Amino acid sequence: MSETLFGKIASGEIPVDLLYEDDEVVAFRDINPQAPVHLLVIPRKPIPTLNDVQPEDAALIGHLFLVAAKMAAREGIAESGYRTVVNCNAGAGQTVYHLHLHVLGGRPLQWPPG
Repeated sequence: MSETLFGKIASGEIPVDLLYEDDEVVAFRDINPQAPVHLLVIPRKPIPTLNDVQPEDAALIGHLFLVAAKMAAREGIAESGYRTVVNCNAGAGQTVYHLHLHVLGGRPLQWPPG
């Protein structure tokens, strides 16, 4: 897999204002926000899509969601509500082929989106 923008962010090659980081994941604000709060939580491990997650990645995927909940609380949207989204492949809107979890909130969110 070629190095992606998110892979370069996760490795520290491209600096961003990290909101959270540990040995497994990093979190930062989306540069094209779709809500008042729009964060991305990404694994440091390069996993292209949700289809590429393996059984040995189960703890990592769980950790992504734990960090998302922590970030939602830190951003003040945990109680009012937030959405987590993983887009898988182009037909679902995935544009960067490095697995990432969107955390959106800060306003009422419609379902279906649109």
